[in-house]
Amino acid sequence: MEDPLISLFKAPQRVLLPAFCLFFFAACATAPVTGRQQLILIDSQTEQALGLEAYENILKEAKISQDPQINALIQRVGWRIAEATGRDDFAWEFKVIEAPKTINAFCLPGGKVFVYTGLLSVTENEAGLATVIGHEVAHAIARHGAERLSLVLLADMGEKALSSFLNLKDPLTRRLFYTAYGIGTNLGLILPYSRKQELEADEIGLFLMARAGYDPREALRFWEKMLELDKRRPQPPPFLATHPPDEVRLRHLGELLPRALQLYRALRLPETTFSSLGGGHGSKMFVS
Repeated sequence: MEDPLISLFKAPQRVLLPAFCLFFFAACATAPVTGRQQLILIDSQTEQALGLEAYENILKEAKISQDPQINALIQRVGWRIAEATGRDDFAWEFKVIEAPKTINAFCLPGGKVFVYTGLLSVTENEAGLATVIGHEVAHAIARHGAERLSLVLLADMGEKALSSFLNLKDPLTRRLFYTAYGIGTNLGLILPYSRKQELEADEIGLFLMARAGYDPREALRFWEKMLELDKRRPQPPPFLATHPPDEVRLRHLGELLPRALQLYRALRLPETTFSSLGGGHGSKMFVS
């Protein structure tokens, strides 16, 4: 499924934005926790407006669960993760989509989180659910959607510039060029970047769940279960995948676990005092 942010930005009224303006507003951002430098061509206000638009569209089209127990669970875990981010500028909301066969969740820019009911059969407990919500929230606070959109825009501008430079007049040659360019940018740029973002979201999410009071060791248990599930389903070749192999994710999380456990043990507080984590105790490490 195409990223909702990208599909919205591709709407006709938005392609009128002059390409050269993007470079004047280009800014280097820094991802939280990892400190990775990012090139993001979309300002936060535009990104969050697109996220809100996508949120409203999803509410119209999806079957939103009214189950009080499931919603209470998602709200409880979701808000603990949200408070751990320290992002008071996000208008956090947590919704459950009725889809028993869909093992998925996502967070739109600005903090609109959706969890599919099918995920709950895999997460088993709150810490497992916190693993997934933390991962999805990590994508949002690291602005991965805007970063992906920036890559798509850059690739599109590169395609047009190279096509103009080569001055391809033969229709067949033009079609071959566009096909080759599209495959090349997808395999060489978009997909590798997507896999890098997934690993980064795993890392940020691990520290988010630890900060929220959830045992980070549960993240490894969750991905071990996903590894077993994925063995039963056909998987694309690694170079065509948007996500890294589960084995890679497990190894990466295992390397980070000692630090995450240290944070978890240092910040573990009684449930009644958990809300105090939202604004202090180093929550700024998640604010960008």
